[in-house]
Amino acid sequence: MAMMELLLKEDVDNLGLRGELVKVRPGYGRNYLLPKRLAIQATPGNVKQIEMQRRALLKKEATEKSSALAQAELLGNERLEFVRRAGEHGVLFGSVTSMDIAQALKARASRSIVGGFSSRTRSKSWVSPKCRSSCTVRWWPRSRSL
Repeated sequence: MAMMELLLKEDVDNLGLRGELVKVRPGYGRNYLLPKRLAIQATPGNVKQIEMQRRALLKKEATEKSSALAQAELLGNERLEFVRRAGEHGVLFGSVTSMDIAQALKARASRSIVGGFSSRTRSKSWVSPKCRSSCTVRWWPRSRSL
């Protein structure tokens, strides 16, 4: 049976990643991949175009990662303190959330973080919010009660 060669424009489960050259049956390519714009025909011009896009994407990811690492280094030196009411066993009335951390950092400088963090105790563990997609910062949270 004849196979069709296509270049993937997006990641497709159980088939391949963006930019890969794949061989599929003609019906799958013609009826699913091409109409949904998940792939294009593998011509020499299209191969060059996908390679240029891949190089540009890798370059962009490298610059974002280096900027995220620099931001993580700056954030690692920051000290944030949140004042919350706490019970006698160290349990907070309320919590310190990632939104609280983001607002405190934004008030100091134009830095933003992404991450899921919430603490209802005066914590004795590290907090690791993410600066961007691949970079995390480790903080030792400190809180004091009113």
